Amino acid sequence: MSPRDLSWNNPRTRAVVWQTAAVAIVAAAAALLTMQTTANLRLRGITSGFDYLDRAAGFEIARSPLSYSSRDTYRRALAVGLVNTLRVALLGTAIATALGLLIGIARLSRLRIVSALARGYIEVLRNTPLLLQLLFWYALLQALPSPRDALQLTSGTYLTDRGLFFPRPVWPGGWSTLALERPALAGFGFRGGASISPEFAALLIGLSTYTAAFIAEIVREGVLAVDRGQTEAALALGLSRARALQLVVLPQALRAIIPPTTSQFLNLLKNSSLAVAIGYPDLISITNTTLNQTGQAIEAIALVTMLYLAMGLAVSFGMNLYHRSVAPHVRPVRQS
Repeated sequence: MSPRDLSWNNPRTRAVVWQTAAVAIVAAAAALLTMQTTANLRLRGITSGFDYLDRAAGFEIARSPLSYSSRDTYRRALAVGLVNTLRVALLGTAIATALGLLIGIARLSRLRIVSALARGYIEVLRNTPLLLQLLFWYALLQALPSPRDALQLTSGTYLTDRGLFFPRPVWPGGWSTLALERPALAGFGFRGGASISPEFAALLIGLSTYTAAFIAEIVREGVLAVDRGQTEAALALGLSRARALQLVVLPQALRAIIPPTTSQFLNLLKNSSLAVAIGYPDLISITNTTLNQTGQAIEAIALVTMLYLAMGLAVSFGMNLYHRSVAPHVRPVRQS
């Protein structure tokens, strides 16, 4: 290495020096913050660490796919919140994708009334706050009748202000004997069967419809990005417009659709944290209760941050893999 390479006039040398200085400043700031935080916690008699996760939580969580009681640990409570968040995020992603695809195609319809309705849906939902929409759906579900005056949709299916109750399959004598357990009115509610809480339903509807409005515009722009000659060629071969869209246009539009749609999936995952506003026990809601009871705010927030980061990275990784697997098959043919 010559002295000229180490000269300050060398752009590479200056870049290395400035980057090293920036890293040193960030490391010093992080160390100072850690030391000050530790001193403050010690001064207030607050113990640090994650030992609180093994203590009894002491609070109940309503309607969870995982079995849980107030005698279980904070670790179990956070697992329940994580499962609840994943459940609404996965279902919401599936519904928003299907709904967004349909509305995006409807937006391109030659029928003016269909296109106008799709455009109205997109404009209304995109330009109103998601929190307001969640409160609207929750208030609408709370306006339903009480269990004693429940709306009977089908035999054994009831809709009330406490949720939707419907039969579930059970196997009382093993896999060879299948039966339906129907909900029955008992006291002030229903017993037996399966149910969907109004908080979960409001959150799922709100997240799905809101995200679908953005995905619809992404689909529309992706379809319009495909050369019009592709559609004309498909029609010339005798394909209907629907088949041309399905077999020719949409596969090519995926290159433009997938990256921004990934961002919408991540937004849906993060927006699920608004569940705390309507009382759904998601990861944020249970973390909030945990830090209020234990005082371990730093550990609780750090833990939930890492969980959301892990979920977001998993979504991005999966969608990037899918994009790479699809892209080679939808490249346009080079013309000589």
